[in-house]
Formats: sequence, structure tokens, C-alpha cells
Amino acid sequence: MQVLWRVIVKEFQQLRRDKKMIPAMIVGPLVQLLALGFAANLDVRDIPFVLVDRDQSSASRELVDRFTGSGYFELVGVEPEIGGVDRWLSEGRAQIGLVIGANFGSDLATGRTADVQVLADGTDSISGVIGMGYAGRIVGEAGVAAQARTLKGITLVPRVWYNPDLLSRWFYVPAILAMVLMLVTLILPSMAVVREKEIGTLEQLIVTPVRPWQLIVGKLVPFFVIGLVVTVLVTTLARVLFGVPMRGSLGTLLLFTVLFLPTTLGLGVFVSTLVRTQQQAMMTATFLLMVPMIYLSGLIFPIENMPRPMQLATYGIPLRYFNNVIRGVFLKGSGFDVLWPEALALAGFGVLVVSLAALRFKKSLD
Repeated sequence: MQVLWRVIVKEFQQLRRDKKMIPAMIVGPLVQLLALGFAANLDVRDIPFVLVDRDQSSASRELVDRFTGSGYFELVGVEPEIGGVDRWLSEGRAQIGLVIGANFGSDLATGRTADVQVLADGTDSISGVIGMGYAGRIVGEAGVAAQARTLKGITLVPRVWYNPDLLSRWFYVPAILAMVLMLVTLILPSMAVVREKEIGTLEQLIVTPVRPWQLIVGKLVPFFVIGLVVTVLVTTLARVLFGVPMRGSLGTLLLFTVLFLPTTLGLGVFVSTLVRTQQQAMMTATFLLMVPMIYLSGLIFPIENMPRPMQLATYGIPLRYFNNVIRGVFLKGSGFDVLWPEALALAGFGVLVVSLAALRFKKSLD
């Protein structure tokens, strides 16, 4: 442990002295073009919605048919009461809740105003706004049809949960946390290891009693600590400067950050075994890993908008699960009881990536 501690101290000292970062963009434009071409689409289709039909009349079924037949919405669940909608929205299984009152059909038949409530998940403000717009149009069209039979129409009572004002800042600021974490724990470790190769100190370390695993852990621990510090700082600034609510606990966020960091740190080490210079390390880490992961994780663009093969591919991206965590903790107040599937996924990715990186790193030393 004394050897490991000395390696960690050395890495902290080296980090303090090395402040340069050389930007390079050669492969980036091509990767960004491919990723944006598939993923960047603001049109929203097949928005999952959960139904609460307390009327069960032909009029209410007609309205539901308008939603399911529009191509904009996909019915994913039915609840008897409005209280059940919360679970669907908080777990991310639905983005819209359609609530039809008990007297919907009779109100229309007698010429009174019938109320329909639409609940939207404001965590994703873009999809929320678009979904509410679609719902308003469908209900409006149903109201026009109803007015043809009665003297009254339908009044839509919209309500957005978790982000009631649909502030895009609440959507994007938590995403910055993931981006900064990847910058600190993916790109910088890869450049730090390669820098050792360039100046020849890695060979000096190899001939010392330091074992490969001690070398890897010693190099990664400083970035791991910095990642946790960055998480606390960004969370604090998000709340203080941008007013983003933190409805969950910081402890939960740090717990999932601990599960996420081994993946990014492992990828950084893995990249360092593939390249020879810091410029190559930065290009590889940025444009072949970081940028595609950001585009395809749902951090910026809704995964539901992507083609089906791309949606399936996102299940292999660890950032997808961490994105669910940071938005769930910040805006929904989700805890481990809701986010445990993400914990299992992040832990699995961490073990896999670190194992592959360690094997590759040991092989490169040999």
C-alpha cells in the first residue's frame, strides 16, 4: 500500500504541474456528422402515454382512439386513478398522462364543457412541450367534432410535472455534469498515461517494484477524487447560479457517480494503450468516445426520436444510464429504489471496462 500511495501522490503532483491541453479535431467532424445525422431530430413520434379513463364511454374511447391513431402517441399503460400516473412518469415508462373525467361522455351529451387533463414529464422539456402541443391539437380537433353535435366543446387542462415551466435550463444544466465528468475522467487520464510514455517516465516506473495494478490504480485515484469534487461543485453551481432544483439527495448522486467513474476512467486507460501521443489520445477519447456517447445517450437528443437500431444501440452506452440518474435525482427526486436498474448497469459496465483496460494495459507494458 505504501508503494501505491507514493504513486498516487506522484500523480497528484504531476497533475498540478501539467496544465496544457492541445485541441485537435480531425476525426471529430466525421463522427459528429454521422451521429447528428442519425440522432439529431426534434420531431417526436410514438410518445409513450398512460391512460386514466374514468368514464369508459364511447366518447372517451373515441378520444383515446384519436391519440393512438395520430402516430404521435403510443398507449403503454392504463391506470384506474390519476395517482397511478406518477409511478409511470417517475420511472420514465411514460412521458404523458391522459386523464379523462368520470362525466366526460355525459357532459358532452348534455352540452356541458368536458374537461380532459394531460400530465407531462417536464424532465425532458423539449419532448414535454412537443407532446403537450400534439395533445392540445388532438383534443382541439375532438372539441371541434363535439361542437358539431353539441353546443359545448372540450377544455384541456394541461399540467407539467417535475419542470412545470418547461425550462430548458433545467433540462440541459444537469447534462453539463455528465459532460464535465467525462472530460475530467476520460480524456485527462488517457493523456496523462500517454504523457508518461512520451517523456519516458513510464519505462522508469516499469523497472521499479511498482506492479501494473498499482500503477493503474495510482494513476486513476486522483482523477476519481477530482471527479467526485467536480460533481459536488457542478451540483452546487447548478442550484445556486441556475436555480435547478435538487429534489433528490446529493448522497444518491455521489453513489451513482462512484459507480459511473470506473467506466470512464477505464475507457481513458484503454485509449492510452491504443495511441502514442497526447494529441492522439485526446482525439480518440473526444471524438470516438465522448461525443458519440453524448449524442446517443439521450443527454441532448431524445432517444425516442432515433431509428430503432440506434435506440437498441444506446443500451450499450453507459452514459444513457447515468443520464437517467442525474435527471432523476435532480428533477424527480428519485432514489435508489427507482434507480437500482441503472446501478446494476453502471456497475456491470464498470467491471467490464476496467477489466478490459487492465488486461490491455498489462499487455502493452509487456
